[in-house]
Amino acid sequence: MGYPLHRITMKSLFSLLLALTCLAAHAQDSSFIKVHFLYGSKPLKKYKATEHKWFGGILGGHVGIEGDSGRILNFVRKGDFHLLAKKENRHSCYAEHTESSFYAILGGDADSMKKLVVTIPVSAEQKKKFDSISVAYLHETPYDYALVGMRCGAAAYEILAQLGIVKSYSYKKTYRKIFYPRKLRKRLLARAESKGWTLYRQQGSDRRKWEKD
Repeated sequence: MGYPLHRITMKSLFSLLLALTCLAAHAQDSSFIKVHFLYGSKPLKKYKATEHKWFGGILGGHVGIEGDSGRILNFVRKGDFHLLAKKENRHSCYAEHTESSFYAILGGDADSMKKLVVTIPVSAEQKKKFDSISVAYLHETPYDYALVGMRCGAAAYEILAQLGIVKSYSYKKTYRKIFYPRKLRKRLLARAESKGWTLYRQQGSDRRKWEKD
């Protein structure tokens, strides 16, 4: 049975309003980003005639970062593949993909891909910074795509470092330490376990041999 209105004290009313204000402020000050991993793979021997080879094979795959727009920001090659990174004539760009087009980027059906999505809570300030980085990088790529240089894993790490989610390294140390997506994935999985971040996994097609964590 509820209490009569006249028994609600000013102190109780103030406490209720304070609690609602705090909840609203927390909601405005928190958000999420999602890091999407497409695992590397190669066709099983008996399916080589119908399954495509992928760039990088088992140690390949792809990674991108999604804000709250449903678009996944990712670093890709544009033009010939450079062995050594170049300061000019960069054969690279940042692009935004829907989830289905992101997971189909190496070929095949997105629903048949092995994937991991790491959901990371961020503050409003971090989210704003991510949005600002996205606009800037989509307008002009900050580095070349190269074997000895930045590729998708190192590029995603570099953005997460700017947000304060992972340790920041120099340009050269970033691409040396995060040589392919698994290097970033292992770091985020360890962080997810300690911080309770949400993980979503999807098993890939049984027609391919998939990279393991």
